[in-house]
This record gives sequence, C-alpha cells and structure tokens, in this order.
Amino acid sequence: MPLDMGKSAVIIGGGLGGLFTGAILSKEGIDVTVIEKNAILGGGLQSFVRFGEVFDTGMHVIGGMQPGGNIRRICEYLGVFDKVHIKDVDPETTDTLYFAEDKKSYHISQGKTEFVNALSKDFPAEKENLTAYVDALYNIVDELDMFYLKPSADFIFVHSEEFMMAANDFISKYIRDPKLCNILAYMNPLYGGKKNMTPAYIHALISVLYINGPSRFAGGSYLFANTLRDCIIENNGKVICGDGVKAITTEDRMVTGVRTEKGSEFTADWYISAIHPCTLFKLMEDPSVFPKAYRNRLNEIPNSYSAFTLNIKLKPGTFRYINHSAYYMSRYDNIWSFDDPQKEWPLGFLYMTPPEIGQGEFSTKMVITAPMTWDEVKKWEDTKVGHRGKEYEEWKAECAEKLISRLEELYPDFRDCIEAINTASPLTIRDFYAVKEGSMCGYSKDCNNITLSQVPVVTKVRNLLLTGQNCNVHGFCGVPLTAINTCEVILGRNYVINKINNL
Repeated sequence: MPLDMGKSAVIIGGGLGGLFTGAILSKEGIDVTVIEKNAILGGGLQSFVRFGEVFDTGMHVIGGMQPGGNIRRICEYLGVFDKVHIKDVDPETTDTLYFAEDKKSYHISQGKTEFVNALSKDFPAEKENLTAYVDALYNIVDELDMFYLKPSADFIFVHSEEFMMAANDFISKYIRDPKLCNILAYMNPLYGGKKNMTPAYIHALISVLYINGPSRFAGGSYLFANTLRDCIIENNGKVICGDGVKAITTEDRMVTGVRTEKGSEFTADWYISAIHPCTLFKLMEDPSVFPKAYRNRLNEIPNSYSAFTLNIKLKPGTFRYINHSAYYMSRYDNIWSFDDPQKEWPLGFLYMTPPEIGQGEFSTKMVITAPMTWDEVKKWEDTKVGHRGKEYEEWKAECAEKLISRLEELYPDFRDCIEAINTASPLTIRDFYAVKEGSMCGYSKDCNNITLSQVPVVTKVRNLLLTGQNCNVHGFCGVPLTAINTCEVILGRNYVINKINNL
C-alpha cells in the first residue's frame, strides 16, 4: 500500500514491538504516537530499581546483535546501534547446563563447529549426528527469508517436512542418545517449548541465534527502550507513558479513534496494537467489529507458560561475574515438562549475573528465572498488585527458598552472598505486561494445528494492524522482524527490507 494512503499511526503499547514499529514508521515519515499504560516504557524491556540496583523484567539473553546479525542490521538502519550498550558472552562458554540427576555439567560454545565439538566431548559417538543436526537447524532457518532480511516474493512458500515437525521429534531424528536429545532442548524456557507441540522451526530459530552468538544488555534493558523512544521522538513522533488506552471506537470496520484512561483522545490513519489480542478485544467499544470466529479463535489459542523470577542483590565482592547464562535442571526427562502442573516446581531455571556498563570482576546482582504454569497462582488471579494477601507473600518466600536451596548445590556458600531479594510471579507478569495468564512467549505454536496459532498482522478492521510477540515469532529477534511485517503493510512490500539491504 503506498505512502499516500496513510500519514499517521497510533500504536497501542510501548513494548519491544510497539517501539520498533514506531521507530521504523517515524523514520519513514509517518506521524507516530505510541501510547503505553505503564509509567515505565518497554514491556519486556522494562527495568526497575530495587535496593539501589537496576533489574530487568525480561530480555536477559539477546541474539542477532553480532556483526551482520539481523537485529543489529535493523538497529543500524534506524541509526541507533552505536547507542546500544551490549556485552557479548564468552564465545568458548556461551551457556552452562547442570543436571542435578547425575550432578553433571555441560558447556555450550559459539559457532557451528565449536558447538558440535563441545558436546562431542561428552558424547563422542554422536559427533557426526551432531554435525548433521546443526546443519539441519541452519537449513530450516534458510527457509525463512525474513530471518536474513531478504525480500519476500508474492507467493506462498511450501516449507520442508522438517520445518513443521515437533521439535522433540526433529531432535531425535538426528540424535540417538536420549540424554543428548534432552540436552539439545535446554533452551525450552526461552521459547515456551512443549513436547509434541512446538514446531521445529521455532527451536531452530532460537538455536541458530545463540549458536551464532548471544549478547546481553549492559546497564539495563531499559536503556535500549529509551534509545528506541528517542529515535521516535527525534523523527517527530510522540511517546506517552502512564496513560493506557481505555476504549477504541469503530465505524464501518474502521477504527475512528482511541480514548485513554486520563481522557485524552487520539485519531490517526492507522492504528497498531502491540498488546495481547485478548487484551485488545476488551478495549473495543464494539467487539463485534471482529468476526466472532476470529475472537473465539484468538481467545482459545493456548498461551505459553509463565515464570517466577527471583532478583537478588549480592553483597559487594562476594560473587564473581559470570559472562554466560547458566541452566539448572532437576532431571533430563523434565526438559519438556515445564508446562506440566502435576510435577513439583521448580523443574529447572535459568540464572545469570546481568552486566553493568564497564563490568568488573564481581557481580552486584543475580536474576533467577524459573518456568511456572498459571495453575500455581490461579487462586490469586482476581487480586491486584500489593493486595494479594499474606498467603501469597508466604508462597513467594517459599518459592524463593526453593530456588536458593537448589543453587546451593552449585555454590554451597551462595546464601552468604545475598544482601536482599525481590520476587515476581506470573501474576506480576500478567499485570505489568497485560498478557493473558502471564505468558512469557505469547501464544504457543502448535505443529499439529499451525493455522490455529498463526496470527496475521492484518485484521478484518481495515486500518487496525497487529504487531508484537503474538504474531509470527516472539522474543528479541522475532518481534523486530514482525515489526517490519507490520510496517510494510503501510509502506509497501519489501520497502523496509530494501532500505536495510541498500545501506
């Protein structure tokens, strides 16, 4: 659609999707207004201060920021890359995995050959199979033009058989050792992996990103959110925080305006929702503007599981900085069971020491994130932040104790390093991110019924588009790529892609 069909856009939600969408459109001359309900901008990029330390609410591990990486190239196109504070992890050890079942640790390395060699040390008989497996990962990703920011054609591409396999079946197709199969699925918490359900292409995308080399935000992910905000403002856009959209009015299947909690009204040629579709439906003054079948389908799509987070302030000079992510797993066969409410929590968790700008030898904080189902907090789902009651606070303290106790298996004196702790549950995520059931990764993708979980950026409301993690692929890589899809509905097919490739 040509530019003269729309010169202004209101974006509902100032998370990663809303900010990237706003930054791209404003750079290309669209009059952008981003409206964020929270006082702090950024969604999953939000940071908060506790005990004098900056803690991130999400985005602990980021991919695509290596030289030539897709997200780095988008940032270079926006003119913001030199303002981004990132720290690459140690390439020789990008991740460590510990399994309590046999007290065994494994190291993951950056690069295709190095990845294979690192795991082959423990599984020498699987070296050829590992090589074939890694090649298959990259072959799947090669089927996605957008991942490499290639212009897309006007036809439907037929994907390979492996593309839509269940991720666990895809792994076991190449790997014989059951233990190694589970090890290769260790990043499940990063994409809400579910057995016999998560498609291989989701597993492949995340795996390739981190084999290519992961990074972290230094100094807090909020700095990146602020960088995107500044990009929007420098291109004459507006970013409004602390005043969420209360109502969306429509007429003849077109949005006519939005009204905020504080009574402000905004109109535009285009409206873009960067929030969960189920939350969007509640804002429509006339929900029937969406066909009933569409509303039912989006309400019924299963969401990925949530998480419990323990934020720890460390005593000065007591715990050395770890320049990689680390995973604790109770058992190998639990790697696909994070969504099982019948199993005793926690089955496993990710822990890391977030870097400061100019990070020194010792860390000042640690973040532990443990996958958790909504069932764990369902009894408190009708409560509000700060008013959940004594039982809830006691339950959170018990969860924190479980995580600390398990970490002591690796660091026996860890408890002595703790100065203060802060906790967040799936309820916290639901309320601050405005996502159904505190979902960490948006809608679950189901290889058995992929059309159910595919949510196009275009809607039946002609000037209302979607963006964010519930469309296409979630996460720090998937959301910016979806932002390009959304923007190109307004700017024209391959408009942004061509701009990036012509730099």
